[in-house]
Amino acid sequence: MFLSDTHLLGEIEGHWLDKLRREWQMERAFQTALSLLVPDIVFILGDVFDEGKWSFSQAWADDVRRFQKMFRHPVCTELMVVVGNHDIGFHYEMTAYKLKRFAKVFNFTSGKLITRKGVNFVMVNSVALEGDGCTICSRAEAKLMKLSHKLNCSQQQEENHSKKRCSDVEQLPASEPILLQHYPLYRRNDAECAGEDSALPEEKNIPFKEKYDVLSREASQKLLWWFHPRLILSGHTHSACEALHNGKIPEISVPSFSWRNRNNPSFIMGSITPTNFSLYKCFLPLESRVVTIYCVAGALLGVLILAHLQLLNPPFYFAQHLIRKHKAV
Repeated sequence: MFLSDTHLLGEIEGHWLDKLRREWQMERAFQTALSLLVPDIVFILGDVFDEGKWSFSQAWADDVRRFQKMFRHPVCTELMVVVGNHDIGFHYEMTAYKLKRFAKVFNFTSGKLITRKGVNFVMVNSVALEGDGCTICSRAEAKLMKLSHKLNCSQQQEENHSKKRCSDVEQLPASEPILLQHYPLYRRNDAECAGEDSALPEEKNIPFKEKYDVLSREASQKLLWWFHPRLILSGHTHSACEALHNGKIPEISVPSFSWRNRNNPSFIMGSITPTNFSLYKCFLPLESRVVTIYCVAGALLGVLILAHLQLLNPPFYFAQHLIRKHKAV
């Protein structure tokens, strides 16, 4: 199961009523999905929190506590979280302290390899792929290059020249990896994106800014060159998109899971083997439809209460008649 951009509201910009409403919605949606679909593993593709980039220790602890309650899961289901810019800040706000406290809670490193049932998942800290040589960025790239070497050795173990170069490398399943990250790889805009949960028509032609809306061209090419992935899943834009890189590598941008960001949130269920994959889009209820149902139900309840109190004008005598008839029965 893949979802993204939950954006749990913080104490600075999050109104208590909005927090109560959104968190209840996401908790019920997530728990229902777990109960019905029983995934082996859940990946959240970043921006778990809305104010992780600002929050101090007490606010962070409170946000983590609420997250763990909302996204609780049975032992048979694993939960893996990728870091996003709202969790630790954009590159200019990112610090070792913020990254360390995120890693402590979610057991995340700037380049992490997860292998399950012969499938290799690479979890990337895309916020650190700035390419400016900062300490966190350099360590993240070094970790990714090391993972790349390990994966390439596992796929080329039959070649003579590779045996010598890879003699001391741990062998992994010889399966092309799946990249999981917050920022999408570079694309000009969302003009080619389609579907009911893609960006609004007036937003699709707005150019994306490198290192802000999407990764830079350079960072994108590095990831493609290092890992030769068979699939990429990302978040960040809050809208759905399917892009094709180098003419053959698909990238799926997963929309926000929060109704605060979309009228029609969704998540993706995947059936993945070492050689193949199949993805399915799962939509949550339209918030506009839910609000309409609440309004209609509230109006009907109000009419029945007034009819019970015999406070209605003549046009509503029918409701009063129904009330009297019910009492007579």
